[in-house]
Amino acid sequence: MNVDVLLYDGFDELDGIGPYEVFDYALGYAAADGERAGRVRYVTLAERETVTASHGTRVGVDGVLPDPESADAPDLLVVPGGGWSARDEDASAWAEAQKGDVPRALAGHHAAGTRIASVCTGSMLLAEAGVTDGRRAVTHASAVEELRESGAEVVDARVVDDGDLLSAGGVTSGIDLALYVVEREFGEDVADRVATVIEYERRYEVAE
Repeated sequence: MNVDVLLYDGFDELDGIGPYEVFDYALGYAAADGERAGRVRYVTLAERETVTASHGTRVGVDGVLPDPESADAPDLLVVPGGGWSARDEDASAWAEAQKGDVPRALAGHHAAGTRIASVCTGSMLLAEAGVTDGRRAVTHASAVEELRESGAEVVDARVVDDGDLLSAGGVTSGIDLALYVVEREFGEDVADRVATVIEYERRYEVAE
């Protein structure tokens, strides 16, 4: 399973880094014959070395998000949120929604069949892309009404699985989403092993 976490300036650290760590452990634990079971990496829309997250953490970037039709396209594209309600015009999910490049990229991947998972207000970037229209989804409590007004069917759950679209509510729920995906892909034993090593008490409230 190849996972790309799409970063932009102002993303919330835990939204992106939490799922990354879960997938990194899982791909190692699920290795066969010494080969990792896939890749996980941080990507951006344009080539750059680092991204500055909402609390000032500078994160190194592994590459550029591939074209959705390319052989290198991810099996799962993770979209973190960050700064939506603050309406930061320079660095936030809201700023990216106004620019339009990220929503266009998300719409393209969705149309090509890429499975997409949003964390927190990353759902609002999907809403801007039209991906959540008529779909079951959730976002951070501060943006729930906006998500509903955008045309999504808001579900009161920590994690929502709507087939090729997954979404998680607040910041730490991204870890629950990642562990849920890991269990589906690699089994309960691998998911439990990851939860144990990061000392995280799993929550199983997933709306399917």
